[in-house]
Amino acid sequence: MTARVLVVDDIEANIKLLEARLMAEYFQVFSASNGQDALDICAKGQCDIVLLDVMMPGMDGYEVCRRLKADPKTMNIPVVMITALDQPSDKVAGLEAGADDFLTKPVNDLTMLTRVKSLVRLKMVTDELILRAESGKESGLDQLVIHNVNQTANERGKILVVDDRTSSYQRVVQTLSRQNDVSVITDPQEALFAAAEDGYEVVIISTALKDFDALRLCSQLRSLNRTRMLPILLMANPEEEAMLIRAIDMGVNDYIVRPLDPSELLARVRTQIKRSRYNDSLRDSVQQTMEMAIKDSLTGLNNRRYFDGHFSSAFEKAQTSGQPLSLLIVDIDHFKQVNDIHGHDAGDDVLRQFAARIGKNVRNLDMACRYGGEEFVLLMPDTDIHLATVVAERTRREIAAHPFIIHGGTKQITITVSVGASTLDGIEDTRDAMMKRADVALYHAKRNGRNQVVSDAA
Repeated sequence: MTARVLVVDDIEANIKLLEARLMAEYFQVFSASNGQDALDICAKGQCDIVLLDVMMPGMDGYEVCRRLKADPKTMNIPVVMITALDQPSDKVAGLEAGADDFLTKPVNDLTMLTRVKSLVRLKMVTDELILRAESGKESGLDQLVIHNVNQTANERGKILVVDDRTSSYQRVVQTLSRQNDVSVITDPQEALFAAAEDGYEVVIISTALKDFDALRLCSQLRSLNRTRMLPILLMANPEEEAMLIRAIDMGVNDYIVRPLDPSELLARVRTQIKRSRYNDSLRDSVQQTMEMAIKDSLTGLNNRRYFDGHFSSAFEKAQTSGQPLSLLIVDIDHFKQVNDIHGHDAGDDVLRQFAARIGKNVRNLDMACRYGGEEFVLLMPDTDIHLATVVAERTRREIAAHPFIIHGGTKQITITVSVGASTLDGIEDTRDAMMKRADVALYHAKRNGRNQVVSDAA
């Protein structure tokens, strides 16, 4: 793994030392001797992680970190604060400023490199989510992510503690329960099941579990799809440094060393919850972006783009298997008059209600889409022309029998539809030909007076 690392320190010798260690592991290293230069480099997108000295003249590391985390352009860059200060209050100050981790001088090479690699991995995941959500920017999805995270900032977190020592987990619960809902499970295998099923935002695992390897539980959590991205925080003893390095390398997000400082524990948990909620919101935005690409925003049905791909695969499958496949094109009669007489808002009301009624009259394996304007298509696998015509006639009667509500419920209008049906016609048939036959059948339905179903077999 490689990455671009920015080292920020006002002492040249410190920069050279860290630079040598990082370059030996094939990281690309940049440097800055003051806070403003560091902010400028980050704003230009020239680094993947920042190693930031706390004690600098002018703008100290805490302020640099706060500014980085306050700027949407740089808020996702991991920050590791490095300082000679070793009091828990110093760590808390860094974490409260938004730092992702805190290393004390003299820096242990292995610890630093493991932390850097872990945070770079997390950033790569976030960057990938951001990239996938980019297409949603014009729809405001980027602002939606930040809004969602800010909205949930004061919500209580849901935390699972895995610890079988009563005296240990009672202190943890006492500390965290002021701001979070905390559950304790003493059995690791039961905890694994709960983590996968119960929607926890952080799992805290004691390394002192009796008769069970804590790293085994971490490995199991990382191997399950439902918990692959669940933040894991270890509670460890000072002499377990080697184990902690292995834990970070396998994907554990963070750790805290006993004796636990309550303020540091709270700060580290808050950091993990905030990062988890941000990534969850990004994933939701990606999902929304994907849905926007294949869904009609007005009716909620699939759109023509999705239909074209789905029709291709369904057509090939039907030809290969020899199973029937039928197609309905449904057109709302005189829809232009609805818009002209009652307004486009009323037209939108009709389209939404029409889509909902189609959904009630089809099977789960059928696929309905808004093909364009007031025209809808229904693709029906394993359905011959007779059954397709029965469904079409049932849909036609349902539409005609029940008035459509417009203008907020103050008015009702009657709507009818014309339907053209076609079916797969042997191995020599094509998608375009099948679509054309349904379209011609629809034309005949309209020419013959509308409000009727015509099939290409008629």
